[in-house]
Amino acid sequence: MPTNMPSHVTSKHPLIAHKLSLLRDKNSSAKQSRELLEEIAYLLAYEAMQDLDLKEIGQMESPLAPYTGEAIKDKIGLVPVLRSGLSLVNGFLTMIPTARILHIGLYREQISLQPVEYYNKLPKEPNVDLCIVLDPMVATGGTSVETINILKDWGVKRIKFVCVCASKAGLEALLEAHPDVTIYTGVVDETLSKEGYIVPGFGDCGDRIYQTKN
Repeated sequence: MPTNMPSHVTSKHPLIAHKLSLLRDKNSSAKQSRELLEEIAYLLAYEAMQDLDLKEIGQMESPLAPYTGEAIKDKIGLVPVLRSGLSLVNGFLTMIPTARILHIGLYREQISLQPVEYYNKLPKEPNVDLCIVLDPMVATGGTSVETINILKDWGVKRIKFVCVCASKAGLEALLEAHPDVTIYTGVVDETLSKEGYIVPGFGDCGDRIYQTKN
């Protein structure tokens, strides 16, 4: 693994910028939003997994000649932060279908804006080498920080974090709390509203994709 990897990478891919512009549009339907998130996840997966280690799996045969086969060395766990993190899972599974899915449920309390854990389905002992946390949005950063705290307490040594949109304040909080975790973002927005939403962002991700807004 490269030793000079930055702790934060914002994608410069034009397709991500294009799809983010569509995702931000308030007129995008729930179906369109789900599809866009899955497509963005697919592209961010490429960014986040470009430094994975490989192992040789022996001699194999192409139609013309033998060759030495290679495969991903690490056992990878995808950790979607419920509920909106589920929207990024399929994009990552397209890239690495052998990944295990590990679920952690956190919500942000409306008054204090602090994270509250309500679900944890991690096995008793770590069964993966690398966890990739998936959360479409990092607003205040509290939920993201706590998710990584839970994984570290569980015993995972290597963690990456992937989000579609982060606020500058949330990103800074996450980097300060976990400087050893590489963070991959699609875009970083400057502002948070007084209610703790990213501005311009793309609204409440869970409400948009699951149509639960009153």
